Amino acid sequence: MNETLSTEVNVPAIDGERLWQTLMELAVIGGTPKGGCNRQALTELDREGRELLIRWCEAEGLAVRFDAIGNLFARRDGSNADADPVVIGSHIDTQPTGGKYDGCFGVLAALEVIRTLNANGIGTERPIELVSWTNEEGCRFAPCMMGSGVFAGQLTLEDALSRTDVDGITAGEALEAIGYVGDDANRPGRFAAYLEAHIEQGPILEDEGKTIGVVTGALGLKWFDVTVTGMAAHSGSTPMHLRRDALLGATRVVEAVNRIALAHQPDGRGTVGAFQLLPNSRNVIPGQVTLSVDFRHSEGEVLDAIVTEFRQTLDAIARETGLSIEIAPTADYPPQHFAADCIAAVRQGAQANGYAHRDIVSGAGHDAVFIGDIAPAAMIFIPCEKGISHNESEYAAPEDVTAGANVLLHATLNLAGLAAGAAA
Repeated sequence: MNETLSTEVNVPAIDGERLWQTLMELAVIGGTPKGGCNRQALTELDREGRELLIRWCEAEGLAVRFDAIGNLFARRDGSNADADPVVIGSHIDTQPTGGKYDGCFGVLAALEVIRTLNANGIGTERPIELVSWTNEEGCRFAPCMMGSGVFAGQLTLEDALSRTDVDGITAGEALEAIGYVGDDANRPGRFAAYLEAHIEQGPILEDEGKTIGVVTGALGLKWFDVTVTGMAAHSGSTPMHLRRDALLGATRVVEAVNRIALAHQPDGRGTVGAFQLLPNSRNVIPGQVTLSVDFRHSEGEVLDAIVTEFRQTLDAIARETGLSIEIAPTADYPPQHFAADCIAAVRQGAQANGYAHRDIVSGAGHDAVFIGDIAPAAMIFIPCEKGISHNESEYAAPEDVTAGANVLLHATLNLAGLAAGAAA
């Protein structure tokens, strides 16, 4: 793997207008009246999106195939057929009220890299594989990052295919229905490197006026469901001092989540995102509250310490209030620290193009987090307006989309290496 790209190589610029038009064309599939996109995984709209992507890949001479979970791989051969490939991409499924850029930018930036290499007659030593991972969002079938999770061994194929949606349809049935059940023999073997371009999904780059985020890793996360149980009772007949109000206890849990996260800055995150009240009636004291808890940090030891403190706090709240509090883990992903060579390739790409950049840690989960466990990996972030994502108003400026793809091209060439005698 090349640590630096020769300064004698004139790396061409990608066609920003072509990339933008490609993004807009894909966004038509599942487009919403508010300008977003609803193209959930393993639906008919997902099938249409896949078919469009395949047409574009085959037009560039790429060999397209699928593995057993439906991950799409499109190969551009290198001069060394035995070399491990450099893999670039992301996902094209969206949230129900998602935007045009989340995931899709990474896949289509990868396509634009290959289009640019083809248009300029540039060969690479290593093969380049475009990938579009199945069901990154996890909104129809949990968990998120399903395709990359199966690929990396974080989730078994059998488990993934057995997951059901709200209508009881399994992921396996849905994958078969759209016609994209592949064969694991189609998987590429080891990756020489994996690069994923993505919108930041946060406000840091925009706030600091930076064009490129050189992603050095991703926060680890631990998710829990917390159930606070008291006693449902009449709101008028029960004196305040005799109440066992589950919601009152739950509010203390929310306060604790925020207090503990704030004590572990700058990377500490703590969120309560979902509440369920029983019986949820205006004249009944809540008897039970279930809430979600999401903790994140860049260091595993600190994340463990956060959870330990949280559990101790729950015990204290239960003792002080007389409420029952139960905690059930629902997800546990360790922090990811990306590979130094891949990070350096991204940073050099930003520098070579003269883009303002900064190192950044991803607060969101991405396919690169799983792939980083089995291969050298890194990510490229571009700004998104006001940090908004998973929203129909999600937006990335055309010049930033172009910049991110230029950095991806430069980093890909760095890691794939020029074929012997290739000119650029």
